[in-house]
Amino acid sequence: MIDEKDARILEALQKDGRTTNVEIARAAELTPSATLERVRKLEERGLIRGYMALLDPQLLELGLLAFIFVRVDDRDDVLGQADNTAESLAALPSVQELHHLAGEDCFLIKVRARDTDDLYRILKEEFGQFKTIRSTRTTIVLKTVKETPRLAVSEKGGTK
Repeated sequence: MIDEKDARILEALQKDGRTTNVEIARAAELTPSATLERVRKLEERGLIRGYMALLDPQLLELGLLAFIFVRVDDRDDVLGQADNTAESLAALPSVQELHHLAGEDCFLIKVRARDTDDLYRILKEEFGQFKTIRSTRTTIVLKTVKETPRLAVSEKGGTK
């Protein structure tokens, strides 16, 4: 559980991870030393998992965004091989996100590629090496309306 001051700190850091401690303290209505201590505790508790730069995929020539639904062989899932497959797939450099699903599909995977030829290569060479994969279904994103790593932070938990 977090309080209102922690929520303000988290909001400020999500907005800009390079925000100065003084600016965060002002937003949280705390002293800079109290703010530093709270940030340290939020890091210790795992609420802050790290800091990173957000890169522009278009400028890095990774403009094609696709979601790949993956089914693994039912027998492999029973034998616990699905978890091994998930870990191996997650280690691929082209994979940005991997989610284990309930339902017919086993995994939902987010990938970025240069173009359709690059996506084909990812499916054929990278995903094709897994004998446990029974089928894939790929959806290519035409336009992204919203994509953010930010969470709606509330001292009550959940969303605002």
